[in-house]
Amino acid sequence: MKKNIEELTLLLMYLTSWEEEGLYYDENNNLNKDIFKKSWKGYSFDAINELTDKGYLFPRKYKNKSVTFTKEGEKLAKELMERYEVGE
Repeated sequence: MKKNIEELTLLLMYLTSWEEEGLYYDENNNLNKDIFKKSWKGYSFDAINELTDKGYLFPRKYKNKSVTFTKEGEKLAKELMERYEVGE
């Protein structure tokens, strides 16, 4: 059941997400710019924390009201869309 909650939370977050340009440091500590998917974090904090621990969301450093998907999180969300037969 816990896995289903996490999957459905990620899927709902993805379906209500938007794109935003942001900065990040790569593995060589170089500053880069990219487009990231973001979503409001109006979901279970337990599920959000689990998704963050699993690498699907970036860790929150500030008290933002939104979360940012990692590339792995976006990939899983797209797979979940296919599995649950949900269209964008």
